[in-house]
Amino acid sequence: MTAAAVLAGVAARLCALGLTASAAWLIARAAERPELSALGLAIVGVRAFATARGVFGYLERLAGHDAALGRAAALRVRLYRRLARGAGPAPARAGEALTHMVADLEAGQDMRLRCTLPAVTATAAGAAAVVFCWILHPASGAVMAAGALTAGLAIPAGAAAATRRLGARLAAARADLAARVIDLTDGRPDLEAFGAVDRATAAAERQARRMARLERRGGAVSAAALAAGAAVQGLTAVGVAAASAEAGAVTGAVLALTALVAIDAVLPMITAAQRHAELRPALARVRRLLRRDAPLPPDEPPRRTSAAGHVALRGVRVRFGDVPALDGVDLDLPSGRSVAVIGESGAGKSTLLEVLAGLVQPTEGLALLRPARGMYQDAHLFDTTVRGNLLMAKPDADDAELRAVLHRVRLGEWLDALPDGLATPVGAGGRRLSGGQRQRLLLARALLADPEVLLLDEPTEALDAATGRAVLADVLRERRGRTTVVVTHREDVLDLFDDIVIMARGRVVLHDTGAPQPTRRVFPSRTGRL
Repeated sequence: MTAAAVLAGVAARLCALGLTASAAWLIARAAERPELSALGLAIVGVRAFATARGVFGYLERLAGHDAALGRAAALRVRLYRRLARGAGPAPARAGEALTHMVADLEAGQDMRLRCTLPAVTATAAGAAAVVFCWILHPASGAVMAAGALTAGLAIPAGAAAATRRLGARLAAARADLAARVIDLTDGRPDLEAFGAVDRATAAAERQARRMARLERRGGAVSAAALAAGAAVQGLTAVGVAAASAEAGAVTGAVLALTALVAIDAVLPMITAAQRHAELRPALARVRRLLRRDAPLPPDEPPRRTSAAGHVALRGVRVRFGDVPALDGVDLDLPSGRSVAVIGESGAGKSTLLEVLAGLVQPTEGLALLRPARGMYQDAHLFDTTVRGNLLMAKPDADDAELRAVLHRVRLGEWLDALPDGLATPVGAGGRRLSGGQRQRLLLARALLADPEVLLLDEPTEALDAATGRAVLADVLRERRGRTTVVVTHREDVLDLFDDIVIMARGRVVLHDTGAPQPTRRVFPSRTGRL
């Protein structure tokens, strides 16, 4: 929170107190029918305080929102980069990521606007009111101090404690509901196929009702706290008026009305304390998400740049929670080789590619890498046109280059048959395409990037054997002399590669650098033994 916002907020609250005190004095004194000249200073004071209050209030909102929105934008960029990089622990469900991107980031904005700033300005206003009352009448100052402490500390502390107990449950319920809604929208075809739409909808509705109950309980806590604050406000004003009765009608009126307005300035502490209790878990989640992996040995960074096209891993380990995805991988791939990575499901093949791409940071070990691009597991097609998806890889490519790369993956006839050609929308996630078309479009995008190291994860899985082999052979032939790493389950294409890497249980169990024969069968058995 910027100093300008704090200073403007404090000035606005002090002007409000000054306005109340001067107006109370003016009204009480005017009732005695003095000469007009005796009221001149008070009249000027009322006008000055009223004008200054509006000006400082506007400056407070302007500076406060500017600082909070700027901070939220910076955090959002950091979180985008963090989620895109995929380093360290990430949300397990899409709904959690959505909650991080929206609600949790707004928590940082709210923390400054609705917690920090109100707390500072309320403290300043309450302290100024106590000092003012103490100077005019010490007994009234003592009553004012008791009321300010009750409304500004005791009640907010109780409200925050009650809110804290609900906050974690409400945040978890909100994330779960977001995940269920995303599952309903993105997974609707599968839900309909299995007749599970009604069950999934009912589960989401139950979660929504549970969240509504928690929100109502939170609202009841807020209402009770604000009612208690209003009661303290009234009792403080009455107490100050009673204590200052012998000080005279004018002074008593000034003190009573000042107490009323001062407690009103302190009451936002209740809401601020509750919001702070609600927002702390959200901010903690954002901090955890932004936190990098465990510190690395100071003299052994996990990634260094290798010679062009050369890839090497030394004792690389990757863990997701307590589960090792890679367990001490040593691998050396000289520049210009075509490499097939094979193994049973869960052997660590896709994780290996993600490490080579820099998408996952090693927990331990050393990686000597070059800039790599490719087609990874669950690669995404954006909800735009064929052209738009290809330009993700090379923004300055012209249409002729885009058509050429589509012909290289055997999509030329399909493209020529499209009425809109490259301007054809592919739908969210490529839903308007067949499985084979989607996969070849992803492959074309990877080829268009033309990296030093090309990484492909099951690039022909959705194609028939003959087409898949032909496409892969064309790719490897064109990239001869440049490093290409392909994860595959197909034995019939192994003769196309220079090297074969076999993985099992997160380890490289064999690295065959000889020219493989088409008849060689090198898949590990179901137990992981060769």
